[in-house]
Amino acid sequence: MLRKAGEDDIAQMIALAQMKRAEYESFAPTFWRQAQDAAEKQTPFFYAQLSRENTFCLVYERSGKIDGFIIATVVAAPPVYDPGSPVCMIDDFVVESPDLWTTVGRELLQEARRLTQAHGAKLAVVVCGHLDESKRAMLTSAGLYVASEWYVSP
Repeated sequence: MLRKAGEDDIAQMIALAQMKRAEYESFAPTFWRQAQDAAEKQTPFFYAQLSRENTFCLVYERSGKIDGFIIATVVAAPPVYDPGSPVCMIDDFVVESPDLWTTVGRELLQEARRLTQAHGAKLAVVVCGHLDESKRAMLTSAGLYVASEWYVSP
């Protein structure tokens, strides 16, 4: 069941986020290296997101377990760009296993887009690790495309 996230969901959301960071660390160990206290730092951040007016925190719950979550924030585009509207920024977007991207991930993305579009965001920007093939495939099938890539050097 897809629903708005609440304070009782934060611990499971943090656990999923840590799992995703560990996966991404295998893609690019220097850039994605987790801080030792990453969960302790992310916890108050997630709590704060729950009450922000322009932020939508959603979870997909099944049998008391969170299978995925998304945090979508309506933000102004950088002043040097003019996409014609505010932007839906999605950084924290995780599902429990790669096979859930086509179902749970897609539902979370669709609802986040519906909510942010109702708040004026016509463009969505979604963060995705370069080797996260399941997430990339879902994003592409949902009509998103790569607009930028980051290259890093150790």
